[in-house]
Amino acid sequence: MADFKEVSADAPVVQKVTVWFENRFPTAFAEYKKHMSEYYAPKNFNVWYFFGSLAMLVLVIQIVTGIFLVMHYKPDAALAFASVEYIMRDVPGGWIIRYMHSTGASAFFVVVYLHMYRGLIYGSYRKPRELVWIFGCAIFLCLMAEAFMGYLLPWGQMSYWGAQVIVNLFSAIPFIGPDLALLIRGDYVVSDATLNRFFSFHVIAVPLVLLGLVVAHLLALHDVGSNNPDGVEIKAKKDARGVPLDGIPFHPYYTVHDLMGVGVFLMVFSAIIFFAPELGGYFLEYNNFIPADPLKTPAHIAPVWYFTPFYSMLRAITSEMMYVLVACVLLGAVLGVAKARVSAALKGAVVVAALVVAVLMLNIDAKFWGVVVMGGAVIILFFLPWLDTSPVKSIRYRPGWHKYVYAVFVINFLILGYLGVQPPSPIGERVSQAGTLFYFGFFLLMPWWSRLGEFKPVPERVNFAAH
Repeated sequence: MADFKEVSADAPVVQKVTVWFENRFPTAFAEYKKHMSEYYAPKNFNVWYFFGSLAMLVLVIQIVTGIFLVMHYKPDAALAFASVEYIMRDVPGGWIIRYMHSTGASAFFVVVYLHMYRGLIYGSYRKPRELVWIFGCAIFLCLMAEAFMGYLLPWGQMSYWGAQVIVNLFSAIPFIGPDLALLIRGDYVVSDATLNRFFSFHVIAVPLVLLGLVVAHLLALHDVGSNNPDGVEIKAKKDARGVPLDGIPFHPYYTVHDLMGVGVFLMVFSAIIFFAPELGGYFLEYNNFIPADPLKTPAHIAPVWYFTPFYSMLRAITSEMMYVLVACVLLGAVLGVAKARVSAALKGAVVVAALVVAVLMLNIDAKFWGVVVMGGAVIILFFLPWLDTSPVKSIRYRPGWHKYVYAVFVINFLILGYLGVQPPSPIGERVSQAGTLFYFGFFLLMPWWSRLGEFKPVPERVNFAAH
């Protein structure tokens, strides 16, 4: 074999073993170079860039702990709750595995929300990274499905009634709603059939899709290269060897760099597991330590904290709110027709379409439009690369008031999340309605407001100071 690498007889054993494997499995070594040692990342990454690797770490934690939990869990409505108690009380080390998995679910959404926010402020969804962002949003959608289905498995009171409420929402869809809800449940109420469906999706189907999307996300990222806080494309400036002047190999520099983030994360993660695994009822609700009882409805049914902003938007859509939404649709159509430079026929079609939508909104139950709004709040993220028309990527070079817009967006999202765990109230309803309008306004008006203001000049190379 002429292509085989040779190694001297007195070479170290590690080198001999490495060369032996490389001669027989060169593809793995080529991929290692492409994605690690010869993948050049911008040298000005900051603390916001820890969260991608932390998301990978939590994914591994969830898979490993999930495997051990499945060894003892019984996907049976009569045995599920008792099997979780058995894991907690009788399986050696079972309590820590269960708490790692339940805390990991919340940790996953913490790091993913922060990871997405970093992409938002630094324009990581802009050309040429649109597909990276779309894969990331698909991962977020999969995570929501995975978390929702996993939440039913302990078969506690909040698991049961939370699933009952959310699945019933599908019945609000015109024509196919009742049959769709029946298909999801496998019965007329949440029952053993529902538990088995959710178990199979949670353990097999959704994780396979999730892993595929993670691989696609990373491959797409490494094909176009990572963004950076300055929004400067480092591939534009290369040396004679074709290496970006502002790039450094991902390994060993960022693999070692990320270890610091991993260390801090694991300290916080461990502190929660050992000292506050329920975290005041936000990570594990107290009602979920009571076996599911179809005959006893909890006083207040609310989803886990990471779903609550979207749940607030769902509850915000009332019959009164529909008139506001209709006014927004008609106003949007009028402004679009007034500003767009298109033919009169197309303008007429837009006006007719807006009127048809307005009639449908007033004649279809508000509950259905609540489901549409809740789903739309996630789906609209997929279109962000085309909604942002700013001439620069990073928040660093945008007008100063843009930072306040993003700050208000974050505060609004947190308020919606808080209201989602509170019992319904007239004041909370009004605040959540205003928050819902701001959430969608932030994105739908972005083509307009993202262009406004005085933008700073973007440097040709990244700003970096060694520390």
